[in-house]
Amino acid sequence: MKIHFIGIGGIGISGLAQYMQYKGHTVSGSDIKETVITKKMRNQGIDVTVPHAASAITDQDLVVHSAIIRPDNPEIVAAKEKGIEVLARREALLKILDDQKVYSVAGAHGKSTTTAILTSIMDGSAIIGAESKAFGSNVRYDENSDMMIFEADESDGSFLNSNPHCAIVINAEPEHMEYYDYNYERFYDSYKTFIKSAKHRVLNAEDPFLATLKDEIDAQWLYPSQDIQNIEYVLLNNEPHTRFTLRDLGSFDVWGFGKHIALDAALAILAAQESMDIETIRQKLLTFKGIKKRFDIISLENDSVIIDDYGHHPTEIKATFESVKEYAQLKGFDKITAIWQPHKYSRTIDNLEEFIKCFEGAAELIILPVWAAGEAPREIDFQEKFKEYNLTMADSIKRANNTITVIKDKEDLETLDKGLIIGFGAGDITYQIRGAS
Repeated sequence: MKIHFIGIGGIGISGLAQYMQYKGHTVSGSDIKETVITKKMRNQGIDVTVPHAASAITDQDLVVHSAIIRPDNPEIVAAKEKGIEVLARREALLKILDDQKVYSVAGAHGKSTTTAILTSIMDGSAIIGAESKAFGSNVRYDENSDMMIFEADESDGSFLNSNPHCAIVINAEPEHMEYYDYNYERFYDSYKTFIKSAKHRVLNAEDPFLATLKDEIDAQWLYPSQDIQNIEYVLLNNEPHTRFTLRDLGSFDVWGFGKHIALDAALAILAAQESMDIETIRQKLLTFKGIKKRFDIISLENDSVIIDDYGHHPTEIKATFESVKEYAQLKGFDKITAIWQPHKYSRTIDNLEEFIKCFEGAAELIILPVWAAGEAPREIDFQEKFKEYNLTMADSIKRANNTITVIKDKEDLETLDKGLIIGFGAGDITYQIRGAS
């Protein structure tokens, strides 16, 4: 088939596009602007149009678009005029994954890490919502296997169409509630439907909602506070690892720091155990090297370390920040500087009180402008709300080598080159902190 992907600069759509290209289809795509991902797609031989244009639609058999693409997009209009089938991502998944044995990982946070850990352990193809550092991509293709390890997304309900053989759910914390019209019953019913559609299930028994399903759903239930013991943080080859014991299965080492990493790994181990022996799982777990933009150490010197982290929900940030404090202590850094780019006005306002608590222990908190992600601006008084911190409001940052410069009103405010410096956010902060365009 000839398949065109609108929004190919997004990590989710780009993953589907690469996978379909690997399967032998002719793939093209478009996005509103050039990004690192659109450039990567071109380098892989995919024809990418920027910006969206009706001329990108020629003789394709199918057009797939991301959830944020509007019906009046010129490419959707052109495709419908030509009689070409147009599907949203969630609808397209039914076609893309229908013949696969899918290990489908869902949850408000931790799903990229859990999916990448499971990909390190198990053979088969994989589509992850982040780049695995073990193989330098968010997609792995195995033509000899019908196994698919898939990061399932609840933000547009698409996880319901992921054809799960095994449903792995880390948590079911309300997120992306705008899609569910702020209807909590609809949100939780979607999770229940997803879980029940799978033959096998691996679930966090201590998540408040998932715990309510214990009497009606047969699953491999993980009780983190009981099943995961002896957590310690160690440096292996100067890289952060969490060591823990899982039930009576012995000790495991996994890349990264934190109880949440042990939880993610434990769920992946239990999912893999359905078809693999535990010693093979223990060894293959060591091949996980983290994922890009999750506690991603991008510079490490004797007197400083710079970390990029995708965390944009308060639960994620708080968990990562606890890991940051552990890492700083092990490395002997006495100063932690947090740089935060809030993601979406709606998320920031809905969770503001929790965001205020996230950065406790930071010597300095630098807040960048909200990454709107298409939302209309709303007033948030960060200066007042975060006054308990040593706070700096800035416009941007730039990095050169091991130094970060903080910028306000086109002037250099300060230079950061000592201690642990970490950036949080799902917007363009990742490119600012990496010194990339």
